[in-house]
Amino acid sequence: MRPKVLKVDPLNVDRQMLKQAVEVIHNRGLVAFPTETVYGLGANALEPKAVAGIFEAKKRPLDDPLIVHISKIEDLSRIVDKIPLKAHRLIERFWPGPLTLVLKKTSLVPDIVTTGLDTVAVRMPSNSIARDLIELAGVPIAAPSANLFGRPSPTKAKHVVNDLEGRIDLVLDGGPTEIGIESTVVELLGNKTIILRPGGTDLEVIKELVGEVEVYKGPEEEARSPGKYPQHYSPQALVTIVEEGPHQAEEVIRKAEELKEEGKEVGIMAKQEHEDLFKDYRYKVLGPALEARTCASRLFHVLREFDEDKVDVIVSEGIAEEGIGLAVMNRLKKAAGPAEF
Repeated sequence: MRPKVLKVDPLNVDRQMLKQAVEVIHNRGLVAFPTETVYGLGANALEPKAVAGIFEAKKRPLDDPLIVHISKIEDLSRIVDKIPLKAHRLIERFWPGPLTLVLKKTSLVPDIVTTGLDTVAVRMPSNSIARDLIELAGVPIAAPSANLFGRPSPTKAKHVVNDLEGRIDLVLDGGPTEIGIESTVVELLGNKTIILRPGGTDLEVIKELVGEVEVYKGPEEEARSPGKYPQHYSPQALVTIVEEGPHQAEEVIRKAEELKEEGKEVGIMAKQEHEDLFKDYRYKVLGPALEARTCASRLFHVLREFDEDKVDVIVSEGIAEEGIGLAVMNRLKKAAGPAEF
């Protein structure tokens, strides 16, 4: 059964319309809603049965923790045991926005949200629809991306419906998301600041604010973060990446020709600067090489478009791992999986 879809203007949010979504949340239902990063699938974070519905609808493993979303700073103390000084600095600078903090949780947060961990991932979205929904609901909302587990995250309401039709109650359609890549996840335990997942807030800017920052390189299954699996964000097509370099386009063409000789339908995800080189191929533009934020906003959408085209393999050009480019390449590498062919 198709979920009910309500179109909401993010520049003029109809709070009366949102009350329909609030009713679903209060009745342990599931609501998909836009954030500035991707669409989230929300349930009452304080109600274990409602949260269990998220895992069931997404077919999400029960060891993959969820992010809890709040609408105001005052709510943080309800779900977090204490807020370190560095966390205060990051909150002051980046909230509301695409930054998730991992901190010690209070007993109010059910174990199913944190998959049994003693920490909780929490953020305050900047999207007006998301903030108003949480405020009207009067409870924190647990919300991973609103897609089937392992698929590219949804950046449009139609992506949500395509993945979760018959599995959720309501979709708030606020148009395309702005950033297109999930939030940066930062763990603040002890004296260390650790990036568990790169995302919409740049690593370099975080360093400027809090000093030394580590990027987590331990076993992914031990990370206290969503999106920790080595293969994730994957389209139905296989993905292979050609890293940035002086002969990148030539290597893309060589790989594409090899795959075509094997009888594969091939799609090329290209930098804008190279698109003229791929006119004889099925290609889509990711974005300009030096505009990583454009690449981020288009990445998941382009991966899903290639699925609609029913290609077998996507050969993607990589971009520089600087700024949000680090997050773009993180998602691309996970889409390709741990064993690229």
